[in-house]
Amino acid sequence: MSKPTTICALFLIIPVFTMAQGQQSPSAVQQQREIKALSSSEIQMYLEGHGMGLAKAAELNHYPGPKHVLELGTQLNLSAAQLTQTQKAYDRMHAEAVRLGKLIVAKEKQLDSLYATQKINAAQLRAVVGDIARLQGELRVTHLSAHLEMKKILSPQQVTKYDELRGYGKGAMQQHGKH
Repeated sequence: MSKPTTICALFLIIPVFTMAQGQQSPSAVQQQREIKALSSSEIQMYLEGHGMGLAKAAELNHYPGPKHVLELGTQLNLSAAQLTQTQKAYDRMHAEAVRLGKLIVAKEKQLDSLYATQKINAAQLRAVVGDIARLQGELRVTHLSAHLEMKKILSPQQVTKYDELRGYGKGAMQQHGKH
């Protein structure tokens, strides 16, 4: 090899070698978490009853969510009765979401602890993961049900307006150059 070729080869090899030595698994950082499977942000979202995208099937198919309906109440021209019904729907959904979120976090903590103490067996694994999956399903149903309830509270014109205000629907698609 000529001297310039050797120098070029070194410039190509050295960064690759250095990167390979310094790389960690993305999971290495997560090892420091209180609950390994959940970030602090995810824990907070569960504990505060946030939707976390669980109701997208409803939201993106013209079934408004109570939280956003309350935020857009003035623009949607909600009647006093609609405002009261929406607030009650939100309060029910939120209370149940917080309750379920706390249970999910507790079960994830239990699962983490069983692994951390190396006291887990196949039966415990199946039971705890089954509980988590059931609770996550209930949480999703809770959020989706609130959207279903909102469809009954709002008029079709308000649903259309909601979609426009949230950036959905034909109007929003045309504004963004999509047909």
